[in-house]
Amino acid sequence: MTKTIATFGEIMLRLKSPGRERLFQSPMLEATFGGGEANVAVSLANYGHPAKFVTALPTGEIGDACVGELRRHAVDTSAIRRVPGRLGIYFLETGANQRGSNVVYDRAGSAICEARPGDFDWPTIFAGVDWFHLTGITPALSEGAAALSLEGVMAAKAAGLTVSCDFNYRGKLWKWGKTAPEVMGELVRHVDVGIANEEDCQKSLGVTVDVDVTSGELDLAKYEALTAKMLEVFPNLTTMAITLRESRSADANGWSGCLRDASGFHHSRSYEITDIVDRVGGGDSFGGGLIHGLLTYGDSQQALEFAVAASCLKHSIDGDFNRVTTAEVTKLMGGDASGRVSR
Repeated sequence: MTKTIATFGEIMLRLKSPGRERLFQSPMLEATFGGGEANVAVSLANYGHPAKFVTALPTGEIGDACVGELRRHAVDTSAIRRVPGRLGIYFLETGANQRGSNVVYDRAGSAICEARPGDFDWPTIFAGVDWFHLTGITPALSEGAAALSLEGVMAAKAAGLTVSCDFNYRGKLWKWGKTAPEVMGELVRHVDVGIANEEDCQKSLGVTVDVDVTSGELDLAKYEALTAKMLEVFPNLTTMAITLRESRSADANGWSGCLRDASGFHHSRSYEITDIVDRVGGGDSFGGGLIHGLLTYGDSQQALEFAVAASCLKHSIDGDFNRVTTAEVTKLMGGDASGRVSR
């Protein structure tokens, strides 16, 4: 079922060292755009949904280029507020083997960090919209962005929208005063569909079970317990989905997901991903795939399988955006993981 989805958050200039080089190992950086909520909007537009991205961007050439890139992916940019200021930046160094990837943020004072409640006309933005998505990244940016995120989810619920939130915990960002659980605990009480990894549940919301996130191995019973506890602590949640990453190295991960809703606990097929091209945006591609799956399939297991297959494919694509089609995802869901040339 085709529905209109609005996503809200920050899109940044992404500056990446070439290949697997260390930052500034050579005097060049690859410039693209990306950010959690924009990545979800691009995925949903690729799957044929009308997708609207809500943010604040600076006036001038860099902001224009960012808007142009979103439009190129068929994302509706009419709700983007243009203001004097700056665009946030993140620097990415891609890891290899036992050296993990590293992200360095330069986001302080960006246009969305300076935004405040009242800056966006939510009733107008939500006219004709069915679903609203945001993440735990934006509330971590500033007190104003946190208040604006809460204003957005409350307006979405008042308008009758389904609300999804990826609880993304970013320890490098929570510096403005309040802790993640203090802020996110209130926000998530207005959310219908939760998306996370096990660390997000623990660090963003303080919901813990005995899950070792560093072992590289999965104990599925613990994730059954974690999803059950999430729905117990937040009874407003109708669905709780968790990505399951088994990190063998920076280049090789096991990848699956689980989901709990009224129909019970579901675990997806597992994929062994080797020779990872770019794992940044993997969780966002899962979120976009899950929203599409929940809107398209009348079956929780199939929705989860679509999300996991879509995010598996993202690991083969450079950049933040998941540039895949529904046909490519359903082909992988059907078991065709050969990677053979299509002629």
